[in-house]
Amino acid sequence: MPAADARACRASSPGPVARTVARMPPTSFFLISAVFHYLGPSLAVLLFAHVAAPGVAWLRIASAAVVFALWRRPWRIFTAAGTGQRLVFTGLGVVLAAMNVLFYLAIDRLPLATVGAIEFLGTVILAAIGARTRRNALALALAIGGVAVLASVQLAGQPLGYLFAFANCAGFMLYILLGHRIANTAVGDDDSPGLPLSGIDQLGLAMLIAAAAATPFGLVPALPAFTHPAWLVWGIGVGVCSSVIPYVTDQLAMARLPRATFSLMLALLPATAAVIGLIILGQVPTMRDLTGIGLVIVGVALHRDPPRREDPGSSRLPTRPRILPRARRSRAAAARTAAGTGAAQPGPGTGSRAERASPGFRTG
Repeated sequence: MPAADARACRASSPGPVARTVARMPPTSFFLISAVFHYLGPSLAVLLFAHVAAPGVAWLRIASAAVVFALWRRPWRIFTAAGTGQRLVFTGLGVVLAAMNVLFYLAIDRLPLATVGAIEFLGTVILAAIGARTRRNALALALAIGGVAVLASVQLAGQPLGYLFAFANCAGFMLYILLGHRIANTAVGDDDSPGLPLSGIDQLGLAMLIAAAAATPFGLVPALPAFTHPAWLVWGIGVGVCSSVIPYVTDQLAMARLPRATFSLMLALLPATAAVIGLIILGQVPTMRDLTGIGLVIVGVALHRDPPRREDPGSSRLPTRPRILPRARRSRAAAARTAAGTGAAQPGPGTGSRAERASPGFRTG
């Protein structure tokens, strides 16, 4: 075998990490995401005793932005994007910064499970607007009823906390809508083929912009952490646990789970918030809390996202090829040769990530 072919074969062969990931069941990635999704905010609540909530939010955004900058170099996407795409990316980053600050201001005043349940109300609302079915109408009624039960518990004592929680919910809905504008597209001018855009690249660029947007009002509250190395490491850990590990594992889960299954598993997240809030923060839910959270869980499990429609006037741009184990590559090559088409036919359960997964990503 020529040396060039041998090097190409080694480059295309998956490494030990890729082989381990390929052997893991897709549900395991979602469970990892669910745990870290609320483990990060619970650690943030404990850090509020030393650093104000806006400062902790800035530490989370900035640390995640550094990780994604070193890993993905997402600024290449921004420089290659057209003017309209840059505006969408900028709006995405600004909304992300506002969401993180609002979320932390809310969990500084309300139980973690309550804020998490209110946040998922936005997902059900968008599904009900996009697919006006009886099923989604019932899901929306259940979710609204659950949030009403939760709000009636502490609304009199913490009105500002609920204001921040509902503002974060509105921001999450806006983030989903903006995310739809750039999901599964390529960036570039109309006359160029563009660069393929993955979900992680999208988040990395949004994090960089969010860090810049949050710095004017988040850096000063975060300064105490820079005088205490333990607090600084704590804040970095919040960012990695909240914005790096959950989203990467979300991407791995969404790439291998059918869209309906992933949407159904989202219903586990309010329950996960309640469990982690109990274990880490000692937030014991009352029977009314459990009733409200239960109604939201049923609403999230019941809702169905609207089907995505392909634009008949545009062609789908290719995405990055997946690295398959050698045996699967051999079978795929044999199938292409037998079919004589030069392209593998999609099997059941396959398709683009946007066709199978809920849009956007969670902010908790």
